[in-house]
Amino acid sequence: QVQLVESGGGLVQPGGSLRLSCAASGSIFRIVAMGWYRQAPGKEREVVALMLNNGSTNYADSVKGRFTVSRDNAKNMMYLQMNSLKPEDTAVYYCNAVGRSNYWGQGTQVTVSS
Repeated sequence: QVQLVESGGGLVQPGGSLRLSCAASGSIFRIVAMGWYRQAPGKEREVVALMLNNGSTNYADSVKGRFTVSRDNAKNMMYLQMNSLKPEDTAVYYCNAVGRSNYWGQGTQVTVSS
């Protein structure tokens, strides 16, 4: 089992920045990939950024150049640096880990509004 806990969400003005954190615990040695997803009201959950254990990353077109995913394996942490935020980035952001199963955190709300 893998447990994931997100933090760092909040209210930010358009053009602002936020950094989300995801703390992983449990059978983390089985994790082969981690990522961030988001779900806006009335919409399906969508991938934001993915990071494999070899360090390779993949981003949704809508966030390329604005968001950066990173991991600190020594601290069992994953981060999502979000810059130049737009109102359409408003959503609940979820941390995901893929190992023996697909694991999810509880989500953290990000609201971009003036």
